[in-house]
Amino acid sequence: MKYIGAHVSAAGGPDQAVARAVEIGADAFALFTKNQRQWKGKPLTDEAIEAFRKACKQHDFQPQQILPHDSYLINLGHPEKEGLSKSRAAFLDEMQRCEMLGLSQLNFHPGSHLKKISESDCLARIAESLNEALSATQGVTAVIENTAGQGTNLGWRFEHLAEIIEQVDDKSRVGVCIDTCHAFAAGYDLRTADTARATLDEFERVVGFSYLRGMHLNDAKSDFASRVDRHHSLGKGNIGLAGFTTIMQDARIDGIPLILETVEPEIWTDEIRWLRSQAANATPDK
Repeated sequence: MKYIGAHVSAAGGPDQAVARAVEIGADAFALFTKNQRQWKGKPLTDEAIEAFRKACKQHDFQPQQILPHDSYLINLGHPEKEGLSKSRAAFLDEMQRCEMLGLSQLNFHPGSHLKKISESDCLARIAESLNEALSATQGVTAVIENTAGQGTNLGWRFEHLAEIIEQVDDKSRVGVCIDTCHAFAAGYDLRTADTARATLDEFERVVGFSYLRGMHLNDAKSDFASRVDRHHSLGKGNIGLAGFTTIMQDARIDGIPLILETVEPEIWTDEIRWLRSQAANATPDK
């Protein structure tokens, strides 16, 4: 089974994210547990935690159907001591917020070398950051999102993800989220059934589907291999629909949250319905 939803707002409290997911007919969702553009967020109150847990139970959302995202400010591979320390503290706070809410995953962008250290040193710092956060928490998996490779952002090659995972001590608590727009912009073709299957096969070869914990399903305004991160609605960008049909019919992608971050929230219900129709039409051998 494929769980399909969108990244919904948690304005008014995390329980409101559940309500918004239900409104669009989702059986998966993503959210920020704090303001994603601030280093520090208001502490979660007991009332907010209880309301979120109650809403999830009421609407039958299990932790594996929810993919919270951390702050965009965090850089776990920061080349400077102060920036790295600040990022690690903020990431630990995000992991602890997930613990309190009963969530089992935290999606994050790996980090940037800022042209001050080598790629390999930056990837090693990211892994070290994860080891610190995982040792200080329980029950939450750190889910690395592939990037488009803008600027000095790492994670745009599957090999980057594999190199981070290799250096994480507890591999049972590290995973990957594939963003289709990011992959396309990084040079992984998804425009046809054949190229989409080839990209998924490449992910399996380099990283392995045992590490896949979620996907962000986004078309791309950006050009193929442009290294530019610009999302679009499904079928309205440079990827087109064929690749998303292939994803929906691939059994290796069952049982994880598939999250829309497309640019027209008003059509999320339609996009979710279309994605479900593609999974329903899967051929028996998929």
